[in-house]
Amino acid sequence: MKIKGFLNSHDPNSTLNALNTIGAHIEKDEGIIYLKKRNCPFLESSQNLDLGNSGTGMRLLLGLISGLDIKATLIGDSSLSKRPMMRVINPLQAMGARIKSNSGKAPIYLEGSEIDGDFEYEMPVASAQVKSSLILASIASNTSISIIEPKITRDHTERMIEYFEGDITYSDNKKGLIRVNKKTLVPKDTYEIVGDFSSASFIIVAALIAHESEVLIKNVGLNPTRNGLLKILSMMGANIELKNKRVVCNEESGDVLIKSSTLNAIDVPDEIIPNIIDEIPILSIAAAFANGTTHIKNASELRVKESDRLDAISDGLKKLKIDHKMFDDGISITGKNGFLDVNEDINSFDDHRIAMSFLIAGIRSKNGIRVINCNNIETSFPNFKDIMNSIGMKINAND
Repeated sequence: MKIKGFLNSHDPNSTLNALNTIGAHIEKDEGIIYLKKRNCPFLESSQNLDLGNSGTGMRLLLGLISGLDIKATLIGDSSLSKRPMMRVINPLQAMGARIKSNSGKAPIYLEGSEIDGDFEYEMPVASAQVKSSLILASIASNTSISIIEPKITRDHTERMIEYFEGDITYSDNKKGLIRVNKKTLVPKDTYEIVGDFSSASFIIVAALIAHESEVLIKNVGLNPTRNGLLKILSMMGANIELKNKRVVCNEESGDVLIKSSTLNAIDVPDEIIPNIIDEIPILSIAAAFANGTTHIKNASELRVKESDRLDAISDGLKKLKIDHKMFDDGISITGKNGFLDVNEDINSFDDHRIAMSFLIAGIRSKNGIRVINCNNIETSFPNFKDIMNSIGMKINAND
């Protein structure tokens, strides 16, 4: 099978390499990924599977390998090794996986499994990564699974399974009940990945807060469980237009036209938080230049990302001299008009989304903004600097 639209950054590549280590046959050639037929089953490996900084990669592989009933050891960099994994390990163990860990963190040792043939799990916290990990365990072990979500989360995994002719049913009797029925997936010749909305979000906010700007971003994924930031920004008064909408490999896509806008503060609805969790750092920058006070709550998940993102956002806003208040599960931000006068360096806390968000804030700074430790951007958006410079920003990687 041929895959188009692969994001050639550290996180996807570390996941790709880990899959090849257990027997996948995946090759890259001029931006195209080729999944070739394996001549043998997936294999146990004496080599550690290094997921680098990819929390998504680690959580999804925990599910896949549990379903395959093979032994493996998953490790990551210093940042990933601090991130909690028990929310995935606990339900996988309940399914029948034998897993040991370092107090719920990497390194994680998978020691085989006997997956329950008809497992049901009610998720205590809404998490697309946990849901997808359990679904992959079900698919890999050729068993059925039922998952009840407290809130609807991103459904990329379900859409992909349906594209490959898997059998998924959704029940209205229980809120958020998803059932993946036992069925072998059907291979296709080609799969095309639509543009990453999380990456596009930085460009969207940059265009909104800049003066007299207009930007068209083509082929952006518009999955309604993923593009909640568009709804929030529209509520704030953003001038955003969706054009050329279409469906690509069961994912909604389109072009996004953004124009400079005067933004107004809002109370972000609680129910949308699970679907904008990765975009809250850049939403905080939009809020920093909106009229009034924006309130973001029920976002405690931000404390267990690549950094404690709530603390990281607060630290950066202090350097921008933006009034804000912190809560255990959120933040309120009072916006400023005009241009900022920033004198202190901003720490990215080795977090790619924090780094990119505060670099975008430089658009509204009199003397620019210096963000330290930005190599982490390579994990998810390697051409960020080039793209932003091409539309008028001035990012100097040596500063």
